[in-house]
Amino acid sequence: MALNIQVGPVYFGQKSLPIIAGPCVIESRDHALKMAEEIMGITDQLDLPFIFKSSFDKANRTSIQSFRGQGLEEGLRIFEEVKTSFNIPVTTDIHLPEHAKAVSQVVDLLQIPAFLCRQTDLLIAAGETAKPVNVKKGQFLPPWKVSSIILKLEETGNTDILLTERGTTFGYESLVSDMRSIPIMKKTGYPVIFDATHSAQNPGMKGGKTGGLREYIPTLAKAAVASGCDGLFLEVHDNVNEAKSDAATQWPLDQLESLLRSVKAIRAALIQK
Repeated sequence: MALNIQVGPVYFGQKSLPIIAGPCVIESRDHALKMAEEIMGITDQLDLPFIFKSSFDKANRTSIQSFRGQGLEEGLRIFEEVKTSFNIPVTTDIHLPEHAKAVSQVVDLLQIPAFLCRQTDLLIAAGETAKPVNVKKGQFLPPWKVSSIILKLEETGNTDILLTERGTTFGYESLVSDMRSIPIMKKTGYPVIFDATHSAQNPGMKGGKTGGLREYIPTLAKAAVASGCDGLFLEVHDNVNEAKSDAATQWPLDQLESLLRSVKAIRAALIQK
């Protein structure tokens, strides 16, 4: 069993299956609040712990013309409102070391993007906040090499660490999810989350946009839970066709309950063994 890592009232590494979910990017204050409330209604009904996720800035968009978000100051104000309105923990990604301190004063969990998982200064800055840190394993990195990432964070004295699997690049603008990564990374002793929506991406497939294969998200999510992941990450949107980021792989809000019921049943069967 992995270490128990606490993020607000949510625990990773226990029998429950925490859900980290929300729109890819904060499109507006009203939309963020609506999505948080709608997703919370579903997770509460299913008795699944919930952390709201979105991004204040998408600094790694394929095209320079793509929508990036609300920016740091406005984004943090919206996260604060989500927290206080619904009494739920929130998380977002940081891209620069100087983001760490300001963001940590609002969010409950700092997220390190996959492309930046080996950036020492960013990891150190995140670790020094003493907030839990979720590192997405880079698409270029084999699972047995996450130990170097962990050592950088542990060097700061921070052992509240989560690891996230989100697929591996094998070329040809596609990602492949190797479910062996989950038990391999769990050997570190830290909880492992599976990012079911980013794992369905076809990076750059649409020229200036990232494509994806949304229909395979349930298959990936179910396989990951059966493989023993300690939490599930899903980008969720109420109108996927109009989403301003990752439109091809955000999961439709009206299909979320069905998916979560399925993975919860798999988790329950696994725990009973």
